[in-house]
Amino acid sequence: MADFDLVIRNGRVATAADVVTCDIGVAGGRIVALAENLGAGERDIDAAGKLVLPGGVDGHCHLDQLMSDGSRMADDFRSGTISAACGGTTTVIPFACQIKGHSLREAVDDYHRRAEGKALIDYAFHLIISDPTEQVIGQELPALIHDGYTSFKIYMTYDDLKLNDREILEVFALARREGALTMVHAENADCIGWLTERLEAAGRTAPRYHATSRPPVVEREATHRAIALAELVDVPILIVHVSGEEAAAQIQAARDRGLPIHGETCPHYLFLTAEDLDLDGFEGAKHICSPPPRDARNQEAVWRGLENGVFDIVSSDHAPFRYHDDKGKMIRGKGAPFAQVPNGIPGIETRLPLLFSEGVGKGRISLNRFVALTATNPARLFGLYPRKGTIAIGSDADLAIWDPERQVTITNDILHHNVDYTPYEGMKVQGWPETVLCRGTVVVEQGTVVGAEGGGRFLPCELPLSARPEDSLAIS
Repeated sequence: MADFDLVIRNGRVATAADVVTCDIGVAGGRIVALAENLGAGERDIDAAGKLVLPGGVDGHCHLDQLMSDGSRMADDFRSGTISAACGGTTTVIPFACQIKGHSLREAVDDYHRRAEGKALIDYAFHLIISDPTEQVIGQELPALIHDGYTSFKIYMTYDDLKLNDREILEVFALARREGALTMVHAENADCIGWLTERLEAAGRTAPRYHATSRPPVVEREATHRAIALAELVDVPILIVHVSGEEAAAQIQAARDRGLPIHGETCPHYLFLTAEDLDLDGFEGAKHICSPPPRDARNQEAVWRGLENGVFDIVSSDHAPFRYHDDKGKMIRGKGAPFAQVPNGIPGIETRLPLLFSEGVGKGRISLNRFVALTATNPARLFGLYPRKGTIAIGSDADLAIWDPERQVTITNDILHHNVDYTPYEGMKVQGWPETVLCRGTVVVEQGTVVGAEGGGRFLPCELPLSARPEDSLAIS
């Protein structure tokens, strides 16, 4: 009789802390042994010459999210999780989005219906709070936090989502009281609106002017204000999708003063610049996202933030709008003003290979730092650690076996999302995940999808380690 359901043998096993060569024994979907020369498994996988990493945790992505402007996301929980798995990710955390005038519980119930029976890998939900009524703050949100929805996102921009400072304070106070974590999209809506009106009046509506309407100062100011409001309430927050030097400096300055401010960035700020918004014709619309990609100097500043610890996590912020689609980037027609183009960039499958190749492969970050940024830290921040995000006895056997020497040219044809383009078309990377397991079940084998639709499970989250309140300090 076999000692294990599965044994992965001879791989270089990396966590956020260590790199060792050993076997991994799996039983009942969990890691039960880490040692040399383990006994027999019902199945063995030889990982000699390969890296064995924790499956990635994508702590910020959008799948089949209900949109208020009539646009439609191309990836549902099936195609989105297939794409994630093929890129080495085994847990995704997309957003149940409250539409103004509707309840938060209604959004969560709808999102479960969208996800049910489709995901190949495990998933949790963040919440998006767009209408923090007394009912939401006083009853719905505390109950949802108790049920395992322990993180939520708020916006300081977008007319259909933004909160004012008073509303932000109410959400922060609730997060402080309940021990939840608030994610903040930090851009100054009034500045953006003022600039956009003037650009449109001058006829400057091409995609490249999207970056003009959202210069670094509007992100810097909003980041500073979000940190100040969090300091007032004494609550940790996560500033998401930081695009450059000025906002990163605000996070670093807050940390230097001992404030629990976390930072996130995304591959598009490491690999794209504002020049990508200025492609011929309407092609620049493919790269419209907020905040927009900056210049080469800011790109370099984001890399430095990964190296020096300003950023805790790297997420995809996958926003799957098709380009040739009247429900996607062309919802208002080809040549529409930049302000009418859905915001977002696809990248759920390319997140890990891009960062591995240019970060680890070029010596900018260590392999341990790569694991921390893409798996361990998001699992910790969002209440899934140590079940997810590491290779340890008792953790779920979420594992990705990488060929660190494999060279791949990224083209949309090789990707598994349902978007008709990738912003990284033609980029060459070295290192790619070949075999991926979720809870001990192989879902991708030598690049081929073998997992079952509906095999992924919903994960209620614990209270984040960094946001658990001390009762004596709780704001009532």
